[in-house]
Amino acid sequence: MYIDFNFSKRLSELRAQKGVSARDMSLSLGQNPTYIHKIENGRALPSMMGFLYM
Repeated sequence: MYIDFNFSKRLSELRAQKGVSARDMSLSLGQNPTYIHKIENGRALPSMMGFLYM
């Protein structure tokens, strides 16, 4: 069985539920302010370590 999982979309949904801005989340991960925005827009993928921290 194939499950369609869109990490970018799910990250955006969960972040919005928690009321955290993309910039704040990026900075709390020790990344540049646009890090999460790029992931959510499909222009970047997180490293495995970044994925685990999220």
